[in-house]
Amino acid sequence: MTTFDEREEGFEKKFAVDEELKFKAEARRNKLLGLWAAEKLGISGDVATAYAKEVVAADFEAAADRGALHKVLKDLTAKGNAVTEGDIRAKMDELLIQAVAQVKAGV
Repeated sequence: MTTFDEREEGFEKKFAVDEELKFKAEARRNKLLGLWAAEKLGISGDVATAYAKEVVAADFEAAADRGALHKVLKDLTAKGNAVTEGDIRAKMDELLIQAVAQVKAGV
């Protein structure tokens, strides 16, 4: 194996690790978003945990964070919460920082 091949293999492995971290962090962020929204909806306990799982699942149904965002926006506005798409995006950005830290820490 040449040095070039070894470097290429190293880059491929790093890319795979980075993509796995990104996937885990986004899923964790969506779970945290679901728990945040559940609190705003007055949901707690096992029901809040189940709702957070629904938010995570919703994100798999649409691309680029739209599933989680639209589900939370729809549910919050349906219950009379004055929240905008921008508010939720800002919360998602905030929660992504927490999620990355949690995933890196193995929490």
